[in-house]
Amino acid sequence: MTLSAAMRSAQATFNNVGTQTGVTSRNISNAENPNYVRRSTVLATGGNGAQIAAIERAQNLSLLRQTIESSSLYSGQQTLLAGLEEIKSLMGGNDYETSPHTLMSNLRISLQTWAAKPDEVTLGATLVASAQDLVNGLNNAAANLQDIRKRADAEIKDSVDKLNRLLSQFELANNNVKQETATGGNPNDALDQRETLLKQISELVGVTTVRREHDDLALYTSDGMVLFETVARDVSFAPTWGFEAATVGAKVFVDGVVLKPGLGPDTSAKGSLQALLQLRDEIAPRFQSQLDEIARGLIVTFAETENAVPASVASGLFTWTPTPPATPTSLPSAGADTISLSSRIRVNPAVVPPGGTVNQIRDGINWTFNVSGAAGFSDHLNRLDDAFETKIMFDASTEIGGALSLHAFAANSIGWLELNRSIATTAGENKLAMLSRATEAYSSETGVSLDEELSLLLDIEQSYKAAAKLMSTVDTMMQALLEAAS
Repeated sequence: MTLSAAMRSAQATFNNVGTQTGVTSRNISNAENPNYVRRSTVLATGGNGAQIAAIERAQNLSLLRQTIESSSLYSGQQTLLAGLEEIKSLMGGNDYETSPHTLMSNLRISLQTWAAKPDEVTLGATLVASAQDLVNGLNNAAANLQDIRKRADAEIKDSVDKLNRLLSQFELANNNVKQETATGGNPNDALDQRETLLKQISELVGVTTVRREHDDLALYTSDGMVLFETVARDVSFAPTWGFEAATVGAKVFVDGVVLKPGLGPDTSAKGSLQALLQLRDEIAPRFQSQLDEIARGLIVTFAETENAVPASVASGLFTWTPTPPATPTSLPSAGADTISLSSRIRVNPAVVPPGGTVNQIRDGINWTFNVSGAAGFSDHLNRLDDAFETKIMFDASTEIGGALSLHAFAANSIGWLELNRSIATTAGENKLAMLSRATEAYSSETGVSLDEELSLLLDIEQSYKAAAKLMSTVDTMMQALLEAAS
């Protein structure tokens, strides 16, 4: 090797060491950054020795796709589970102490206690108080369910706005990637930014990607709707400002196509948007319909029937608003009559002091059953108690319908909620485990290992020392030649 060749080799080594040190130092400084992908230098042998040909970004597209899909599934599951947990809290939490089933049990105990001592008016007052607690529980649960739907609707609006912002930012990052790739520049920072945005988008909606020329990326939802293709597509939604049981929330449109809600407690939702739609349009309305059927069952169970042929029927302890006629001939039936009935059920004012009389529950509100006026009359109270176990037809659209007693239907409603919550909890744990495994695998492939980077720094240091030694040797030989020439 000539002295000039040795000089060029040492200079190339110094250049390589400088670049490698910069890359390694940046890797180390971003070791805790989950959105940073490790860089490495690629050496190529040329006429002047080894030179850095490129700075590569560690990538594993299959693991990235798995991570993004797992993130979408977990985000959707957690959003649905949070909604189910909130509904459970309306019922009093783990013990369900404010659920219609529990309050109904308290009402029945009060009824049985009074039936055993029908001459004690204070027991009748306790019955009315228990009935009022039950009515308040249904009214409050119905109102809070609509609040849950309203909040879900507001979250949908916020998520749609966020998704549109992310898609606009994704367009800029994607254009930077294409430009750097096409011109032979360094697209690594733009790729990091684009990947970060992709992860954030996947938490809102399921995403599939198609890679094209110059590393251009097109985005589609899991159902095939276009999110981004050259330009960001519009995601639109019109919020609803007030919710009642009959209110139908607006749909989310992705590039003009309706985004479907998730299905089932182990939800098919990918991303929080589909789960929010499912909570607003499926879960909360279904539980609302169950509460409405419980309200109808109470009105029917406590209704009074005239001792005549043909018999007339009138609301008894429980009535509803708008106030039925003074002598109604029918009671609310499943279907249109039941919509929002849980928010409209009331204790009959005829039995609420001071305007009403408690003893009318015992003796009859619409017709006189206690003909003799006996203080110990308990026949009607016993009939009301027996009616708790009388089977009536409940609406099948509640998912727990059929011929059931009122008490059994109320218990099944809590069972329905608990079953869905339990399945959603298990599914959430499974999807979290899947996300954790995918994230760990992707991180091990693309993340920064401090041990590896520090070891690499030692190797770089040795290269620098070798180049410095070579330069020192060349310098000594040059001095020797100059001295010999002089």
